[in-house]
This record gives sequence, C-alpha cells and structure tokens, in this order.
Amino acid sequence: MTTNALDRWPDARTAVHQATTRFIALVKSCPTPASTMVTKDWTVSDTAVHVLSIAMLYVSLVDADVEPPPVPGLADALEQTTVDTVSSLNVLVMRHLTERDADVLCRDLSDTVERLLRASAHTDPGSVVRWLGGASVTVAGLFAHLTNELLVHGWDIARATGRPWPMPEAEAALFFDLFFLDMVRHDHGVLIDTGARQPARPVAVAYRSAYTAQTTTVLKDGRLTIAPPDAPLDARITYRPARFNLMLFGRISMLSAVLRRDVVIGGPRPWLLPGYLRVVHMPNS
Repeated sequence: MTTNALDRWPDARTAVHQATTRFIALVKSCPTPASTMVTKDWTVSDTAVHVLSIAMLYVSLVDADVEPPPVPGLADALEQTTVDTVSSLNVLVMRHLTERDADVLCRDLSDTVERLLRASAHTDPGSVVRWLGGASVTVAGLFAHLTNELLVHGWDIARATGRPWPMPEAEAALFFDLFFLDMVRHDHGVLIDTGARQPARPVAVAYRSAYTAQTTTVLKDGRLTIAPPDAPLDARITYRPARFNLMLFGRISMLSAVLRRDVVIGGPRPWLLPGYLRVVHMPNS
C-alpha cells in the first residue's frame, strides 16, 4: 500500500460523496436538463450520463461481481485509449447508454456511488486496478479521478446554467496528487503514446501546491517517471489545484491561469516545458 493512498483514503471517500451530492443537486436545479447545452455536444443530461458511466465502471473495477457498463467492445476500447482518443471512447459509451431522464440519472448516480463506497469499504486503497490504456491506478486514485470528473463537469453545468459551483481546493488537489502522480509511480500504460514529438532530452518538471508535497516527474523517451526528492529539475509548476485542473482539461486557458497566478511557472529551464506538455497532457487540453 502506498503511504499516499493510505493517508488520503478518508479524504478521497469524503470528497467523492460530497461532490456527488452537490453534482446531483446541480443537475436537478436545471429545469430543462435534456435540452440545456453544456458544451458544443453535450446537454446537462448527457453530462450526467458521462459521469454515471465512470462511476459504473469503477464499481466493476472494485467489485469483481459487478458487470461493467453494457457497452459492446468496451474492454478493448479501454485498453487502447490514449489521452488523445478519450473523446472516441466517450462517443462509444454515450451511444449505448441511452437514458436521458435527469431524475433517473441522478438516482442511478447516487445509488452507484453509494455502491462504490460500500464495495470499497474494506479494500486496500493502495491496491492497483487496470485503467484506461492499460495504466495501473490505485483504488484511492479511482476516487480522486471520479471526484475530479464531478467537479469539472459540475463547473461545466454551473457555467451553462448560471449556478454557483465552488471547487474546494483540497478536493481538487486529490486528482493530481492521488490519481495522476500515483499512476505515474505504478505504470501509465499507453496513455501518452500518442505519436507526439518527444523532447530531444529528458525534461524534469516539479509540481508544487499548498495542498500537496512537491513531486518531480521526468519525461524520457516517451515514459514518465517520478524522480528522487533531491533530483535536479528543469521547470517548476506552482498551482492552485481547482484552477489548475480546469486548465489541464481545457476549461480555462494557460494564459488566463498564468495571468491570474493560479499557475506560476519557474525553474532554471522553463523553456523546456512546452516540449514536455506536448507529450504529457490531459484530454481536451
């Protein structure tokens, strides 16, 4: 069990429960969820389906007796997904999950997250499951990822409907710290095997926030690893977790995040950061 997963497991469980409760209330506050557009392609109801599908998948990963979402070819699609083909996976899933009644979706999401909490109550939070692209993710990391999905897509809905949507920094911090960095510690599979041009030399980037310990990742020959604590770095990213996550997933621009000092870039060789980010990025960024 990783110390990170063990120490932050209670936080991850609380965060996913609280974010789910707020997300459901937000969806229910929309008078026309099946027709109110949240993005260019998704309504409020579509967005709820997407989040529900992730929760359904995670229950099946934690509880071997539970079937994954009823999507033909899902297992193969999950194995082959990279950060640049997540949108194709979403299209496949949304095509086969046809329910769009918001009340039904909210009920199902509540039931599914409750089942996830029950199924994982006595699970080692540091145990590893196979995720998208063959990546290895801890059970605690699944909770951190689901929390981020609820927060980011809740932000989408709130912006479209004019509702407030607080994003607690401590909850947002779980995504990068407990999900992403722990995945890098184990194995990120083929997630960044997108054919993007690699930097000519290894690039070490340190991440730091008030809610996490500084951690340095090194991109070398298409693989991302965690560097020792005293390893030299090329660039440093200091960030506020909520706005950083919105930037990572393309909701706000890097320029906006930097100008507002939600993200501060420094280090001895920050000009190497664009080459790193060309390879290491999130969907929609």
